[in-house]
Amino acid sequence: MTGAVVVLIINLIVAGLLSASFTMVAVYDPKQVAARWIACVYGLGAFYVLVEFGIANLGGSRLVVVGSFAAFLLALALFNVGIARKYLVPVPWRLMAAVLAVSIIACYLIQDMPRASFLRMMIYQVPYFVMQAIGAGTLWRAGARGRLDTVLMCLLAMSSLQFLSKPFLSQALGGTGASPQTYLSTDYALVSQAMGTVFAIAIALLFLVILARDVIGDVRILSETDALSRLLNRGGFEDRAKALLRKADAGGRPMALVICDLDHFKDINDTFGHASGDRVIRAFAGFLRDTASAGHVAGRIGGEEFAILLPGANLVTARLFAEATRTAFCGLPVEGLPSHLRFTASFGVAERMPRETLSDLLSRADKALYEAKRGGRDCVR
Repeated sequence: MTGAVVVLIINLIVAGLLSASFTMVAVYDPKQVAARWIACVYGLGAFYVLVEFGIANLGGSRLVVVGSFAAFLLALALFNVGIARKYLVPVPWRLMAAVLAVSIIACYLIQDMPRASFLRMMIYQVPYFVMQAIGAGTLWRAGARGRLDTVLMCLLAMSSLQFLSKPFLSQALGGTGASPQTYLSTDYALVSQAMGTVFAIAIALLFLVILARDVIGDVRILSETDALSRLLNRGGFEDRAKALLRKADAGGRPMALVICDLDHFKDINDTFGHASGDRVIRAFAGFLRDTASAGHVAGRIGGEEFAILLPGANLVTARLFAEATRTAFCGLPVEGLPSHLRFTASFGVAERMPRETLSDLLSRADKALYEAKRGGRDCVR
């Protein structure tokens, strides 16, 4: 058994395991559409390896050889679809279809050329280079600049270049064999298959890590999100707020906190039922999401109590925000409740003192909220 055969066996096992791994990710999290495409890629890769075994041991007609070539090229195209789906960019269907069509015709035609021909090898490998480069370009077009995304893009670019290097390797290592049956006994086959395996495994493992990162991120978001209001829960709010406080300490920026509480909420539940109370909470939370800017941190920190942290805001700015929110909310009807009913909220505002902890800031804003409640509700203190 030659070294190239051993590498092909490893490729078959690895392709099957990777296909199963991406399938598991897709089943666990149906939102990971890219995982389904990549699972198909490595399933097709396993099929390609089996065909390579068949050609090497049993020989193959021109159509079988071209079919093997097309299967691998199609696998690269499906990988590009997975990248586009993962990074939410348009799939370059027309470009890939054109590359597939032209390449398959070219592969069919070059079968009459001598196997040792450098031109034949280059025509055979260029489509792989182009298809893998399309994947790197798709990732670049997506604008993903995280560390892992950048490494993946670089790996795809390097992988595309390794296809261009293979005609030169073939010349340096004595060619691809006199026939398809002798291919696996050549030094070129060993080096080529090993090099392809390294890139395939590296790219697949990195893509798995990226998908796992996103799944873990989704789980973290769910753990920090209040199911009813879809705002941060208290734990999530405090974690985000503490991180912003540390940034504010480093940059010397002001910061203010607004705490708000729905007025007469117990009466709403007693009169209309808890389902109606939930509607009011959802309506107020949705209003806060629409009102707060991208830099604000909003959360539901109690039954009917909410908090909004405003980085960069002083007391005057925060009070204006609270007054605008109070005035606008008290004029809005709540879906599912009588249209003439209006609901109000009370607000407490505090500007952060130098180096003040979140606990102390919450305490002062809460005292201001208590003053608003004691002052007749539907007001800001």
